[in-house]
Order: sequence, then C-alpha cells, then structure tokens
Amino acid sequence: MLFCFFLLSSGFFLDMVVCSSVQPELRITTIKQEPYTMSKGAQLEGFCMDLLSEVAKKVGFKYKVQLVKDGSYGRQDENGNWNGMIGEVVRGEVDLAIAPLTLTAARERAVGMTKPFMQTGISILLRKDISEGAGFLDFLTPFSAETWVGILIAYLGTAASIFVVTRLSPCEWDQPQSERNTFSFLHSLWYTAGALTLQGAGPHPKALSGRLICSCWWLFSVVLLACYFSNLSSSKTPESSHLTVKGFEDLANQDMIEYGCLAGSSTLAFFKNSNNPVYRRIYEHMERTKSFVSSMEEGVRRAKEGNYAFIGESVSLDLAVARHCELVRAHEVIGMRGYSIAAGLGTPIIKNLSVAILQLSEAGELAYLRSKWWASSCIADKAKSSVVQLHSLKGMFLILSLGLGLGTLLAVLELTFKSRRSAAEQRKSYCAVLTEELSLRLRNSNANKPQENVDKEKA
Repeated sequence: MLFCFFLLSSGFFLDMVVCSSVQPELRITTIKQEPYTMSKGAQLEGFCMDLLSEVAKKVGFKYKVQLVKDGSYGRQDENGNWNGMIGEVVRGEVDLAIAPLTLTAARERAVGMTKPFMQTGISILLRKDISEGAGFLDFLTPFSAETWVGILIAYLGTAASIFVVTRLSPCEWDQPQSERNTFSFLHSLWYTAGALTLQGAGPHPKALSGRLICSCWWLFSVVLLACYFSNLSSSKTPESSHLTVKGFEDLANQDMIEYGCLAGSSTLAFFKNSNNPVYRRIYEHMERTKSFVSSMEEGVRRAKEGNYAFIGESVSLDLAVARHCELVRAHEVIGMRGYSIAAGLGTPIIKNLSVAILQLSEAGELAYLRSKWWASSCIADKAKSSVVQLHSLKGMFLILSLGLGLGTLLAVLELTFKSRRSAAEQRKSYCAVLTEELSLRLRNSNANKPQENVDKEKA
C-alpha cells in the first residue's frame, strides 16, 4: 500500500515538473510600420521582430505574433478606455505589445513598460529646398579652402614668371639700356588677373617664352572658370540643405510653411500639455489650422510635396531621410523619450524583459539593429560633392607648372644665345657679357627708364 502511494506521488511530481518545464506561448501584438514591422510574404520582419527574437532567446519563451486589430498604438478616450495595442494588453487579449510604443505616464499607469530599447525625441522633417538667403561668402563655396590657396599661389607664380621672362628674353626686351620694359611686376599682376576675366590686358608678350606661359595660364583660367560657374550654379539649385527652419522657435515665428503632426499621437500630447510658450503657440496653430495627418506616410508625402513641415519622432524622421533623399531633419530634438515593450500590470516577465534589453544594449546588439534597418539608400550629399577639391584640378596645376618652367627655360636660352653672339661680335668673354646682360635686366632702379633720363638724374 505504501509502495503504491509512493509510485502515485512520484508520478504526480514528475508530471508537475514536466508541465512546469513546458514554456507557454506568449501572444504578441504589433503594428505595421517601416522598419519596425513589415510584411515579407506570410512572415513579418523588421527591427521589432529581430528584437523580439533576441529577447525571447534570453528570457526563454515562445511566442506568436499578430497585428493589432484596429491599427492603433493606444489612446485613452474620455471614458478611460484604451484602444489599439495598449487596449489589447489591458483587456488581456495579448501578453505583450512590441512596437515603437512611446513610454508615457498615462501608458505606464495602464500597463507595465520595460526599459526603453530605443531613445527618441521630437523633431521636424521638411524638404531640403526650403533654403535660407545667400550668405555674404557663398560665392566661395564652389571651391574648397585648399583650392583657393592653390589658385592664389598659381596666380602669383604666373605673374612672377611673366615678369622674369619678359626681362630675361631679348626677344621681348632687346635694349635694356635704352628701351622701357612695359612688363613691370604690377603690370604682370594686372595682365594675369585680366586673363581670369577672359578680357586680357595689353600689351601682350612678343617672345616665344612669354607667349608659352600666357597660353598655359589662359588654358588654366578657362578650365578654372568652367569649374567655378558649374559648381556655383549647382550649389544654388534646390539641393541646398541650409534650412530656414532650424528649430521649433523658427517654426513658430513664421507663417510661410505649414506644419503639423500625427493626430492623436504622443507628439501632439507633448505640445498640448507643455507650458513652454513656443510649444503652446505651435499646438494652437495646429489646432486652429487642423494641419494634422492621419499617418506617418501622409506626413512624409506632404513634406516631400513642399511647403509643409512634419513634426514627429526623430527616429522615424531619420528613416524618412534615409529613404527620401530630398528630405532633411532639423538638428533640434526636444522631449526625449524612449520606446518600450508593454505587458500587463504586475506581470513578472517585465523585469526579465528589461534585463534582456539592457544586455542587448551593452553588447551593442541594439546599435547593430539600428544600423541594419536604418541604412540610407541615398548617395553622398550633392552639396558636399559639388565642392571642388585641390586634387580635382591637379592636372591643370601640373600643366601650368610645366608651362612656367618651360617658358622660363626658353627665356634663359634666348638670353644665352644673344650673349654668345654679342661676345663673339665684341670679342669679349661670354661670362662677362652674360653677367652684364643680367645686371642690366634684373636691377630694380633704372632698368625701366630710358638712358637719357638716367644721365639727367646723374647730372
């Protein structure tokens, strides 16, 4: 008898152990919103689905996901009843709600909320072509600072080369004792600057060496001006990302751009309950004009159409910017809050879910999921790519440098040939004649004056 009782007790104990080891299948509700939850055939995918899979592995439960019946996140009516995912959790129809559910005081009173798995705030989405007035130095934007420095060095180097060549070359300045050299350094600077305007400033060099340098500088100028005007026009197109509306104060102080947010959202509640006068003005304007949108997609569409600023969750706006290259998000973010998983009040699994979320955050898994699902499909910013860097013109700088060097070499050769001929005619040493020529051509004081004027000054 005792043996039979022992067997029955053992069997009952084993049944209890087996039953307790079987994990219950949790009912999960969610809502479709890119990239949190999206359809892929008969399955669901997205950030929240990946997060749910990782959390389930750490906590140890099975689950079945279903979409919320009324397509709402959860809002409380005048009678205190909740709709959407929060309502399903409150009524016990589901065990968990996983979605971009904002952690608010009202929801925290109705359901249990985990530690936030994502931080967000409120910001502004609008088109890039809503641009501010041109700045005083906007004409410098087509070229980078390094490019402007390189152009300045090339300009001064070319002017100096023309000045030196027109003095050395006997084909340009044959009689330095009596002839005036028209190419002073100031005139060389003026002549070089004239080429940049495609106007020219005479007289022009007569020697082959001077003409070679001028031809290289003219070619450099044409290419430089073509690049400048091309990039100047592209930087003034509607791709400019300089915003008139840089924050909420700018938004409240203007009446040219319409703005609104998602109807019945926590964003609207933030402005409604705020005591900040700027935020109150924004709320009153939205209520007066009824500029609300019924969905995130509608807000993005109206922002793309132009003359409308959509106010919403910053992470959702970042996704819109990643998908639509003509949109941009304002830098200001207010009302920081978090997205959490919702469960019934007093449910013990809340603690385990919060610990799992913290572990995923510390391991970098949440950051990885964010980068995975928020990857941008836009190419590099055209405004930045339009700025011409120094290496983009390195070919033209190389051609100009070769032209300056070759022109100077030709001027030296021309002077050398003349000195040899003069030395043979005067039966003097070649070195003495060359030294005398260099002394006459390169001295600074009287080289540009006629010889008779020099004699008068000496007298």
